Amino acid sequence: MSEQGHVVKKNGEMDTGMVDDAIKRIPPERVEDILESFGQFKSYLKVRMDLGKKIGLDEEQLTKTAEKISNYLAEHVEPKNREEKLLQELWKVGNQEERHKLAHLLVKLVDNEMS
Repeated sequence: MSEQGHVVKKNGEMDTGMVDDAIKRIPPERVEDILESFGQFKSYLKVRMDLGKKIGLDEEQLTKTAEKISNYLAEHVEPKNREEKLLQELWKVGNQEERHKLAHLLVKLVDNEMS
C-alpha cells in the first residue's frame, strides 16, 4: 500500500502537512454527519485519537494534528452549533501559542470525557 497521501507513514512518523489533504478527502455528507452535534464531533475525534495512540502517536503529535484540523475547520467550515462556534471564535482570536494550548485542551477533553 502506498504511503502517498497518508498523514502517518508506515515507520510511525507523522506528516502534519498531509492533514489538510486528508480532511479534503472526507465526503461532504460525512463532514455534515461529524459536525451535526458537538457530541458527534468529539466521538469522531476520539476514534481518530485512539487509532493514533494504537500506532504510537504521543499527546504532542495528536495535538499537532488537532491544530491542523482546527485551522482547516476555522478557515473552511461553518460551525453547526454553539460549541463549534465558540471554538472557532477562540481559535481565530488566539495567537499560535494559545491555539496550541487550545488544541491540547481539546485532545484532553475528548480523551478524558470519552474514556
